[in-house]
Amino acid sequence: MSKKLVAYFSATGTTASLAKKLAEAADADIFEIRPAIPYTMDDLNWRDRQSRSSMEMSDRSSRPVMAETVTDVSGYDTVYICFPVWWYVAPTIINTFLESCDFSGKRIILFATSGGSGFGKTVEGLQSSAPGANFIAGKVNPSTADISALAAM
Repeated sequence: MSKKLVAYFSATGTTASLAKKLAEAADADIFEIRPAIPYTMDDLNWRDRQSRSSMEMSDRSSRPVMAETVTDVSGYDTVYICFPVWWYVAPTIINTFLESCDFSGKRIILFATSGGSGFGKTVEGLQSSAPGANFIAGKVNPSTADISALAAM
């Protein structure tokens, strides 16, 4: 049986709720990807070009610092990464997470929440941050049945 990890970033709690359901269904360990400086509602205002999230997403090289890191993922075969879709891609803190460990040979299954967009170019935007990993675009806004199917992967 493979060992699984659910790593998630949730700005408002929506993604956290689904990530916890996935971790339970998959019998996986769970890790919250938290920024060292938590986002405020003003930081998340995508209509404000000067908001923190807007500025991070306009600079694809931005790497927000994480509050803590997973130091060893060698014991995991499958890593689910859950996040809200921002500007049709993953928030740049997901790149920070991927660059913090060696994911070579790991299956990375993406799982996202979104107010209206799909994965867009998310896979392409993350591959260079985890060379040698096998990325799988899972589901956006998964249903309970989708979570069960993801857990079985």
